[in-house]
Amino acid sequence: MTLDELRQQCLACQQCPLAVTRHHVVFGVGPDPSPILFVGEGPGQQEDLQGEPFVGPAGQLLDEMLSIIDLSRRNCYITNIVKCRPPHNRDPLETEQEACIGFLRQQTRLLQPKILVCLGRIAAMRLIEPGFRITRDHGRWYQKGGLWMTALFHPSALLRDVAKRPDTFRDLKGLQAKIREVLPDFYG
Repeated sequence: MTLDELRQQCLACQQCPLAVTRHHVVFGVGPDPSPILFVGEGPGQQEDLQGEPFVGPAGQLLDEMLSIIDLSRRNCYITNIVKCRPPHNRDPLETEQEACIGFLRQQTRLLQPKILVCLGRIAAMRLIEPGFRITRDHGRWYQKGGLWMTALFHPSALLRDVAKRPDTFRDLKGLQAKIREVLPDFYG
C-alpha cells in the first residue's frame, strides 16, 4: 500500500460518528518518506474547513516553532491521532481514537520516521504511555520499536499560556540535538 492509497481509504472512512460532522478528513502533510513525524490529537475548525493539519493560529505557532530548529512542512510530516474534527474542539474520545489509530499506524509504517514528536498530552498518552503527564514529562525521550519519541506542549496550550514557551524552546533545542544524533545527515 502507498501513502496515497491509505489517504484514499481514510477519506472514505465512516468508522465513527465524527465522519457525519466533518467537512474534510485531515490526513496529514509532508514528505513521503519522512524522517520526522509530528502527531497532534485532532483537527480544529480551520483544519476541518481546509483539510490540512495545523493551519489555524496553533498551526501558525507550530510553523514558527519548527523554523527555530530548521524544520518545516517540507522536511517533516504532520498529522493527528484522529483525522476528523471532534465537535467544539473537545478531546477525541477513546472510541474515536480507536477508529483512527490504524490509519496512524499505517502512516507511520509507510513514512518510516526515526523520530516521532507528540504535540500535547492526548497524543503522548496514546503513543508514548497512558500515564504520560505533559507538564512533567515534556521533552523526555523514549525509544519504542526503534523509534525515538518525545512530546512537546501543544501549540494551542502555548497560545493560552505563554509561561510554557521557555520550556518549549528548550524542548525544541533538545529535539534538534536528537535529530543531529539520530539523523546526522538531516541538516546537511
